[in-house]
Amino acid sequence: MNFDTLRDRYLQSPGDVDKVARETLARLRENDDGNIWIARVSDEAVLADAKRLATFDPKELPLFGIPFAVKDNIDVAGMPTTAGCPEFAYTPEISSPVVDRLIAAGAILIGKTNLDQFAAGLVGTRSPYGACSNAFDPAYVSGGSSAGSAVSVARGLVSFSLGTDTAGSGRVPAAFNNIVGLKPSRGLLSARGVVPACRTLDCISIFANCAADAQTVLDVAAGFDADDPYSRDEAAISAGGPIPTDGARVGVPKAENLEFFGDAAAEKLFGDAVARAESLGARVVEVDLTPFLEAARLLYEGPWVAERYVGIREFFDAHPDKVHPVTREIVGGGATPTAAEAFAAEYRMQALRRKVEPVWQDIDVMMTPTAGTIYTIAELEADPIRLNSNLGYYTNYMNLLDLCGTAVPAGFLDNGLPFGVTLIAPAFRDRAILPLADAMHRAADTGMGAARAPVPDAAPDAGVLGDDMMLLVACGAHMSGLPLNHQLTERRATLVRTTRSAPNYRFYALEAFEPPRPGMIRTDTDGVAIDVEIWAIPQAQFGSFMAGIPAPLGIGTVELEDGSLVKGFICEAYAAEGALDISELGSWRGYLAAKT
Repeated sequence: MNFDTLRDRYLQSPGDVDKVARETLARLRENDDGNIWIARVSDEAVLADAKRLATFDPKELPLFGIPFAVKDNIDVAGMPTTAGCPEFAYTPEISSPVVDRLIAAGAILIGKTNLDQFAAGLVGTRSPYGACSNAFDPAYVSGGSSAGSAVSVARGLVSFSLGTDTAGSGRVPAAFNNIVGLKPSRGLLSARGVVPACRTLDCISIFANCAADAQTVLDVAAGFDADDPYSRDEAAISAGGPIPTDGARVGVPKAENLEFFGDAAAEKLFGDAVARAESLGARVVEVDLTPFLEAARLLYEGPWVAERYVGIREFFDAHPDKVHPVTREIVGGGATPTAAEAFAAEYRMQALRRKVEPVWQDIDVMMTPTAGTIYTIAELEADPIRLNSNLGYYTNYMNLLDLCGTAVPAGFLDNGLPFGVTLIAPAFRDRAILPLADAMHRAADTGMGAARAPVPDAAPDAGVLGDDMMLLVACGAHMSGLPLNHQLTERRATLVRTTRSAPNYRFYALEAFEPPRPGMIRTDTDGVAIDVEIWAIPQAQFGSFMAGIPAPLGIGTVELEDGSLVKGFICEAYAAEGALDISELGSWRGYLAAKT
């Protein structure tokens, strides 16, 4: 059911879309439901969609004939939206714009999936439609709130699905079912047509078997929506280029920040994932997770729970007895915070956002467990709020801190249940982290979903340099997070990768400049390799950028460690006289750290 297999089949025989639709319907009949579905599209309507698609060229539709599911807090025209509460149900006349985009790209909707009621949970058990069964062992939680969406993919009933993610609902179920869960940047996908959990934080998320499939869906689903007040225009934001697999700076939590809730097997698997990242060429950097965790606590211990109450206030106040008891306890707490408390919490949250910003100067991506452990349904029901909170330890802070992330499989626990890790980056780096996510998934050798099918050969597109772009080597103050980086980002330049120069350079600190800048001078003797960044800059912007470069600096040709030659910053030899030789530090960041 992966995209490549279906696409190859359709390219050879477009008429097979009818056969695939019938095969999908047969699988649904043959499989125990496991409380996956709340509503199904009729067989007749599914086959009618397939018949309509058969008149199109598969090459023209990126999701041609690919079956998918939608979490039942997302509107589909003509189908009731229940949000996991039958008494709340309404039937929308129009679909969510994201659903419309997917169908227009050729995807075939199969049905709407079960969830923790009003998307309030990470467990998949808080539903009057029944607890959704884990794809590997029905005694264990499936993860939530996007429970049915994840399990439908893991069990091969659909090829991808939509969930939502406010505090981890698009990542925890992926980890518990051996699939990929992409939580996009806030506003990248329109949230119009979604029953709000926390409206300022809600994201429509994507479940798929592999990172390449997730990217295909993302590329179709993303887009600015002027009718969604929280939509953001990706094109207006310079987010940088892809993160390389080899050479990525991967941040991992300090040992004192890690929490596995007594699960030694999960702790070992995370250690294995860190070692795996290093084997792929990553440089591991320890990160203090304390401010991230403080932000996470504010989501449920602070006034943000009032957003959950506001989203369904009219129904909640009129029909409290129709709300799941645990959901009622959580949402009901949102009626009490004051405006003063809300402002005080927002002030603290903004301070935490500022506190974590410097972290991204030292790392390209952060990797954490997706969840520190997993529980049986019986364990969860005995202690529903505390254990649910444990599952959100690594997820609750992401939308509050404006981050994106992709959860990927990373092994199996001693009980046979899947374990996963999440790769995290600042907003609008969604596509940048997918190649590394894909590499981590392949290296873990978990396969895909309950069947553990092999990961297909196709990998996410790491980004292709357009004809209007040129590469530029930066070695100092123009690198990401440093004082002159804005001169690149203002010109729509994007970070392609970090690497090192060939060992043919001497490196100097030109401290007469404000801010200080490095001088990189080629030498035939006693040269060293220097840490550099490769940026892609529009050719039309290069002239104005170059005009601002003061002597003795200039743009010349820099040799990289792989022998390639790229235009970049160099320095005239006379500048070395009287300048501080920092060659042995090997990087401008090393000089800044030593100076501090």
